[in-house]
Amino acid sequence: MPKLKTLLQFNKVFIIISFFITIYVFISFKVIRYESKYASDTSNITGIITGYAINGDKISLDIKAKESLKGVYYCKTLEEKNYYLEHLCLGCQIKITGSLKKISNNTIPNTFNYQKYLEHKHIFWLDDISKFTIEEHNNILYKIKDYFYKKTSISPNADYLKIFLLGDKSLISSEEYSLFQNNGVAHLLAISGMHIGVFLKILDMLLHKLKYSKKVIIVSGVLLFYAFLTSFAPSIMRAVLFYILLNIKKVFNIRISNFRVLLYTAYILILINPFIIFDVGFLYSFVITGGIILNSSKIKGNYFKQLLILSIFSFLFSLPITINLNYEINLTSIMANLIFVPFVSLLVYPMALLTFVFSFLEPVFSFLIMVLNTLNNIFSYFSVKIVIAKISSMGIFIYYLLLLLSFKNKKYIYWLGFLLLVFKITPKLNNSFDIYYLDVGQGDAALIVTPYQKETILLDTGGKTEFAKDDWQKSSKSYNLSDNYLKFVKSLGISKIDYLILSHGDYDHMGESNNIINNFKVKKVIFNCGPVNELEQTLITNLKLKKINYSSCINNLDLAKTKFYFLNNIASSDENTSSSVIYFVYNGFKFLFMGDAPVSVEDEIIHNYNLSNITALKVGHHGSNTSSSTDFIKTVNPALAIISVGLNNRYGHPNAEFLTNLKNQKIYRTDYNGTIALKIKNHNLKVTTYAP
Repeated sequence: MPKLKTLLQFNKVFIIISFFITIYVFISFKVIRYESKYASDTSNITGIITGYAINGDKISLDIKAKESLKGVYYCKTLEEKNYYLEHLCLGCQIKITGSLKKISNNTIPNTFNYQKYLEHKHIFWLDDISKFTIEEHNNILYKIKDYFYKKTSISPNADYLKIFLLGDKSLISSEEYSLFQNNGVAHLLAISGMHIGVFLKILDMLLHKLKYSKKVIIVSGVLLFYAFLTSFAPSIMRAVLFYILLNIKKVFNIRISNFRVLLYTAYILILINPFIIFDVGFLYSFVITGGIILNSSKIKGNYFKQLLILSIFSFLFSLPITINLNYEINLTSIMANLIFVPFVSLLVYPMALLTFVFSFLEPVFSFLIMVLNTLNNIFSYFSVKIVIAKISSMGIFIYYLLLLLSFKNKKYIYWLGFLLLVFKITPKLNNSFDIYYLDVGQGDAALIVTPYQKETILLDTGGKTEFAKDDWQKSSKSYNLSDNYLKFVKSLGISKIDYLILSHGDYDHMGESNNIINNFKVKKVIFNCGPVNELEQTLITNLKLKKINYSSCINNLDLAKTKFYFLNNIASSDENTSSSVIYFVYNGFKFLFMGDAPVSVEDEIIHNYNLSNITALKVGHHGSNTSSSTDFIKTVNPALAIISVGLNNRYGHPNAEFLTNLKNQKIYRTDYNGTIALKIKNHNLKVTTYAP
């Protein structure tokens, strides 16, 4: 031990270890091939349940077999759901019959990539389970973990009790969690150093009579067990391992800085799993903790002054991660943390621990959760957000360099502010004309961005039709298609939609409209001709409430570099017949968007307008046989045919006969190609796809 102590104190040894870790990471990413042990046709699998969640009729399973798997099963009846609620258990053996499915890539750029997320955990398959059986287990650790899981599950506040005790966010509603994210306080819902700090104080009070060395051993054991209960989340492992290494340093009087101890903590976790560096919790935990350690001498004053300084440091050091995660900055998050951090750390989290032990305290915990959600809603209402486009790796490096320099010389603060201004302005310098045919499943949505972002047009919104369900089948997790692609819009540095054009009133074309205007700045909405249906009327009511301008049945729309022509002004009670058809030309490239216009409308258009040699045709009605007739295709003669369609949709789109009409065209489909991006720059057209 004395020799190891001496070695650790040498700077050269630290440099060698850092170099070794760098080489290890490089080999792990670039040299070693990680492949599944299962063949794609494997149907029967036996493994251990390491995690599960039941939400509505959906059962999500984490399975440890030859390799880790994700499994999904949908209950057929309420009785079946109740059976699994009673019999599912952590550590139980499970026998599965199902089909393995590859996990899809993200088809809209700059959005969450579930495939990569699971690959970093060495999970390569999603098991679509048709049936499974459960057997009891004898693993004592899993039995204890299962006891904790089940006891928190029966609480009236199971969603928040699971969050604060087990780090499990599977039950919290999407709306509530989104508010925490928007307010910049979602980190409080991920068990991390703050929660471990409170836990340590409680343990310290309970064990205060023990000798220091014994107390450290007991506390370390308890923390490691707690990490097991929370499935070894990276942020918890950082806090637990950092605590253990700090105490080793103290006991053996190893003269190295706390910052170096933090780096050694990171190195150990990277050795265990090099892909942990892609984990957002890992990044947040180490970057914020490192920033605070480096500037610990500046954290002075009373509790609230220290808290303010900590909030500012946390905000600054986590800023690039937050930007590349959400593509916006919430300027009120510093103030929000001043309120939320003490409220959660001093009241909510300790009460969660007490409520687990003493169930009669449940009403007190319920009251605190009610206050927490009220605060969340209040801060969301007053939040001030600035959209910033995705930052490059070089931009992140320069940011942290200037941030570190600014703590030594205040003049660098101005350079840091200038850099953030550059991040904000740079997208406005893009002189290309961009069209994104967004993959929204069985629906239509296209984003059009004119040069220098003079105008942003969203043509249709998509919309996923939900089928009627009984209460027991309904999930607390709602999903809006537009939440995903609005994040992409923000990643381009766009903070407003100038024109939201709705081709017609079908749900798959305008179903996301209300969600968009509720969560994004929209200057004007344009409807098609024809009677207003119930869906459109609901939107109009919302537009009036928000004082957003709208119009309908227009002939053209003047933009900075082009003009949109609306070619179909038929006012029919049939939504498809009155669907808007939009034509425009930019730098000699011609674009035609057909909405859901049927053959009868196509005949009218080719009779009334001289359209030929279209560059890109967004074909009508998702490739249905009711649109894109042979005469129409021959007349407009598109070079590219874009089909917006859902994978394996129940309508059988695109129609096989229809596809023969496009035998001379280059076809792009959102179900196969994902989002299709067309970029016009210097009289050149470039096509990029984002396949599943």
